[in-house]
Amino acid sequence: MRIQRLLDMSPAEWAFRGRQEVFKAVERWSPGDARSSSRVRIDRSALDPLHGGLLDPAARDATSEFDAELATRWLARMSGRFFAGFGSEKDSSEVVDCLNADFADEARQLITRADAVCAGRFEILGYGALDFGCPVNWHLDPVSGRESPREHWSRIDPLDPEQVGDSKVVWELNRHQWALDLGQAWRLTGDVAYADAFFERFSDWLEANPYGRGVNWSSALEVALRMMAWCWALALFRTAPAMTPDRLQGLLAAIQRHAGFVERNLSRYFSPNTHLTVEALGLYTVGTLLPELRGARRWRSRGRELLLEQLPVQVSEAGVHFEQSTRYQYYTVEIYLHFALLAARNGEALPAIVHERIAAMLQVLRALMRPDGSLPQVGDTDGGWLCPLVRRDTGDYRGLFATAALLLEDPQLAEAAGALAAEALWFFGPEAVERWPQLTGTAAVPGSLVTNIPGACVTMRSGWGPDAHHLVFDTGPLGCPVSSGHGHADLLSVQCSAFGEHYLVDPGTGCYSSDSPWRPHFRSTRAHSTVTVDGVDQVESEGPFSWRQRPAARLLDFEVRPGIGYAAAQHEAYVRLEDPVTHRRRVWFLDETCWLIVDDLLGHGRHVADLHFQFAPLPVDEEADGWVRARGQSSSLLLKSFSMRPLDRRIVAGARQPLAGWYSPNYGVQVPAPLLTLRVEETLPLRLATVIVPMRDPDAPPPSLAARIHEARLVGLESGVPGWSFPDFEYDDRPLSTGAGDGSP
Repeated sequence: MRIQRLLDMSPAEWAFRGRQEVFKAVERWSPGDARSSSRVRIDRSALDPLHGGLLDPAARDATSEFDAELATRWLARMSGRFFAGFGSEKDSSEVVDCLNADFADEARQLITRADAVCAGRFEILGYGALDFGCPVNWHLDPVSGRESPREHWSRIDPLDPEQVGDSKVVWELNRHQWALDLGQAWRLTGDVAYADAFFERFSDWLEANPYGRGVNWSSALEVALRMMAWCWALALFRTAPAMTPDRLQGLLAAIQRHAGFVERNLSRYFSPNTHLTVEALGLYTVGTLLPELRGARRWRSRGRELLLEQLPVQVSEAGVHFEQSTRYQYYTVEIYLHFALLAARNGEALPAIVHERIAAMLQVLRALMRPDGSLPQVGDTDGGWLCPLVRRDTGDYRGLFATAALLLEDPQLAEAAGALAAEALWFFGPEAVERWPQLTGTAAVPGSLVTNIPGACVTMRSGWGPDAHHLVFDTGPLGCPVSSGHGHADLLSVQCSAFGEHYLVDPGTGCYSSDSPWRPHFRSTRAHSTVTVDGVDQVESEGPFSWRQRPAARLLDFEVRPGIGYAAAQHEAYVRLEDPVTHRRRVWFLDETCWLIVDDLLGHGRHVADLHFQFAPLPVDEEADGWVRARGQSSSLLLKSFSMRPLDRRIVAGARQPLAGWYSPNYGVQVPAPLLTLRVEETLPLRLATVIVPMRDPDAPPPSLAARIHEARLVGLESGVPGWSFPDFEYDDRPLSTGAGDGSP
């Protein structure tokens, strides 16, 4: 595979990778640390005040001392280039007053986190507060206890747990996003201890992580995220007494070194996904915020070029991010929101496609949004954030919707946010408070209840209120066409909420560690609410972030008519079996009261079929006549499956040999959750029909249903409930030819 990959590389890729290898070799063998200077390198051509620079070059040259006067001018000009919440002293003061008055709970939580950082405790992903030692060991994974080596980054494999433990945990600390907690706490309280704590941690990090040495340099994405956190720190601590000229120069020099590293090590071919767009945003941010740095104009231009280039590559016209993950869709919206807001702040016009694709991506998220306002997990969810101004649960996107609503002036997005979010104040300043009533005072168009999102999924909901029913039917491909790395083997899976409560869920991610059994489990087909054949996953794993195949998946039919929403899709993941099998799934939403799911396994020969339903962590029990009941807080969900042969029902939660019945709400967290499996062994073709019924009364008896048989085939259901009827689900059983389906109709 590796040899074939080399043969498939284009001349441009050979040249790009060749340059990177030269850079790495030079760094490995260079004596000393040539790029560790704490002095800022200034672009002399950017110093002319007529062009928005710092000072008259005749009065001071590029090698002059970085004194208090220069520091003051630098900080003053920088504040006008960053987001509006960091503008004039008046605007900044109004933002702080509003945060203290209207977001008191968030402010208290923020200060609690900042106090924990001062004490050396860091909230990491789903692990909570982790102890990295005193002084902080920036190379330690406290979960595994492993400490990564201090070698040149090119000699470290960040995916090797024997070398580094879980690099995701180490990197999360080293993103320095805790600096946003300290910076906001300083702004809210005026306590200089928070600013001092930042600079102490920053200085300690520089000493422990010399340029290019250690795991914290082994990903350009992580370097870019740390660099952007430092840009936020510059803006937040701009008026702090702790921001002395020496400290400012050290921070600027570190940002400059980081930007140079990112430029030389872009993930152009290694991870041309959100890795590349985050790196591009980092370059654009530094180049825009600090144009006086030598290299800044090039970074700004390169960042802009990459962001515009990658937008139509990574995001479809329908607004679907190609990694098929709600979390990475969120990242991408956040990336381009920052890009658009920074450009507007600095008077830079962007092509119409930027706002158009941002709007389309947000409409996808809005369709996916569950009745309680949270977003379901699809694909990998790593628990990280681009800019965690407010620490939210991984499915809480209110801050994103609120910020986007103001940018796009969209009442629908304002309604999705529910209320003005604290994040929006930093991005828009006091203007956010003034403009918000205009958005919420405009009636938002509700939107379709049954929606086809081409290349991704179909959503079916009974309404937009908090007690609605909602189902997501995955009709898209397995991850992105580059590697499918963040996609799970979840083709044709479903998730379901009833009366606003989560019942059928995606199992989550668990972790990224290659030596952990959780990684393959949470990516597997058997952990999702779909069908496995002969006990094997839809695809074979080739590592923690790759699959051996990328099977075709496509939407076959979509229809909405009074009282019925309908979608049909199929995948050919199992055509690789000795006796090939095609899986078709059809879903009906009937009178906005229940769902009917029909699974057809088409082919020949005898096979074992397992129909899986992964529930949230709540009680699930078998009842009479084949029904299964899941109990929520104030409702229940009834489920029953039919076949021509008896189904072997099994409910497990928290099983370890093998792993089964687990749910991961955040990275590093695994909790038992019931998994229902219905098994049958039969000669194909085989049909399974499942009815899912939300019940307002948790103890209400199940409806009377029976299978309707015609010529030894399951063709429908008979209902004993007045007014209930089910459509015939006869279907052509002939397998369709395989093809490169992409989930589009």
